[in-house]
Amino acid sequence: MRRFVKSGVSVPFVGITLLLASVALTTAPSATVVASASSKVYHIKIKNFMFNPMSIKVTPGAHIEVTNKDSTTHTLTSSSGVFNTGNIKPGHTKSFTAPSKPGTYHYICNIHQYMTGTIIVK
Repeated sequence: MRRFVKSGVSVPFVGITLLLASVALTTAPSATVVASASSKVYHIKIKNFMFNPMSIKVTPGAHIEVTNKDSTTHTLTSSSGVFNTGNIKPGHTKSFTAPSKPGTYHYICNIHQYMTGTIIVK
């Protein structure tokens, strides 16, 4: 193997150093990759004009995703005005943050008000 020396450092040594540095960078933890227990995402699906699950227990400030699997637009709107997804078109997902205060929060679909559900924040 040929070695070229410049400033007292051989090329193979520099190559190995760069390789080790790139491995260290690719294996270092990243804030966007590392998840904690508090970052759990809760899911509610709308299908057949029903929320599923109709009642869900979540942590304060939890991230909740609502997916509309029906062929018509729906909403998920708190009866007390604390949260509201707005219109969710068929096949789309919207998300919101659960209240930070523990309690029971009832919600409806503003378009089809017989569709009801409950979020329990514990």
